[in-house]
Amino acid sequence: MSDIICISPVDGSELARRPAASGEAIAAALTSARAAQADWARVPVRERAAHVLRFLDAMLSMSAEIVPELAWQMGRPVRYGGEFGGFEERVRYVVDMAEDALKPVIPHDAREGFTRYVRRDPLGIVFVVAPWNYPYLTAVNTIAPALIAGNAVLLKHAAQTILVGERFQAAMDKAGLPKGLFANLVLSHEQTSQILASGSVDFVNFTGSVEGGKAIERAAAGSFTPMGLELGGKDPAYVRADADFDFTVENLVDGAFYNAGQCCCGIERIYVHEALYDRFIDAFSALTGKYVLGNPLDEGTTLGPMAQKRFAELIRRQTAEALAKGAKAHIDAGAFPMNREGTPYLAPQVLTGVDHSMSVMREESFGPVVGIMKVKDDAEAVALMNDSIYGLTASIWTADRAAAEELGGQVETGTVFMNRCDYLDPGLAWTGVKETGRGASLSRIGFEMLTRPKSFHLRHG
Repeated sequence: MSDIICISPVDGSELARRPAASGEAIAAALTSARAAQADWARVPVRERAAHVLRFLDAMLSMSAEIVPELAWQMGRPVRYGGEFGGFEERVRYVVDMAEDALKPVIPHDAREGFTRYVRRDPLGIVFVVAPWNYPYLTAVNTIAPALIAGNAVLLKHAAQTILVGERFQAAMDKAGLPKGLFANLVLSHEQTSQILASGSVDFVNFTGSVEGGKAIERAAAGSFTPMGLELGGKDPAYVRADADFDFTVENLVDGAFYNAGQCCCGIERIYVHEALYDRFIDAFSALTGKYVLGNPLDEGTTLGPMAQKRFAELIRRQTAEALAKGAKAHIDAGAFPMNREGTPYLAPQVLTGVDHSMSVMREESFGPVVGIMKVKDDAEAVALMNDSIYGLTASIWTADRAAAEELGGQVETGTVFMNRCDYLDPGLAWTGVKETGRGASLSRIGFEMLTRPKSFHLRHG
């Protein structure tokens, strides 16, 4: 069986190599998960949640080791401290809401002589296929509520962050979860497809590209396996004329370039009202130019390398195409000494003179480049925001909440933000429309995705 290899973006060295699981090991994990889940489902929700909190404590205890390890794997600067602020917030939130979210649903019309309710039963085995860009946060979005809901979990992590799966396993073991209830599996794409085709899991959650999502659907075809898919995005922002200018600039620069732009809900295109446009471009470009591109293990670095060289090459191609079509680049890449062709180190870039004929405004970039267009009014902004095959989040920057709600209702997206971006609220459903995916995680709705309704209609004697 082939090895799964992580090549570090920091220096191109081989960071980790793990053998893919054997067929026997996969079969044993599925069998153990099925047996463990049957017993786990009978454990009260409060006790299951307590196990998940012990897992959280175990994971947090490893934070000092994980932060530099993560920088080596996918390039995020150590100065940002990893992902454990959001990780802890989400786990504690789902724990706090679990008993209420999973309690039986009682019909509003009581009927004499009958007891009627809908119970939420676990699905069985939940298969999480996790991405590399936020390898802890994206995985825990499903893992924590799945376990609390009474499911077993199998985790297949991305090759780029293969060590993250091992950290999850170590924390689960330290938390004392029943043997077999959680298993980290090192799998090839072919093995992942085989598991799905076999119908041996009861739910799959996948975060990744649109093409990856299509491959998941093809693999599971005919198995009736339910799935949650969070796929591509091209998240827009609209800056209205009444926006808090300095606050908006600062937050949109961060929303575009944090994590080298490798954020599921990062800002990839911006539409600015003509009254603010020229001033906005100057301020946005000036702040972008202050990033320090470099080794993510250095505390002074604010922009690390992209996770792989091929990702940086995509951004370079998109930028070159836009410039060839008449766009203007506002950042001098030469001012960033670490910006080098043939490497994952890439300077941030701000483009104007762009339009929707350019791939940088239509196709997912997932990197440190953003295109900015001038608009004359709300209607033009909404039309451009909706001119996309994706729909994960959209942000509106304004002092008028009523206007944000009205425009947000017109935008085709999973989440509408006002005066913020690039954030997941665990109390709200994380979902998308169009080719961004199907299903939802987090919130009460996330629990509903990981359980099935079972109705009880009991007639008294």
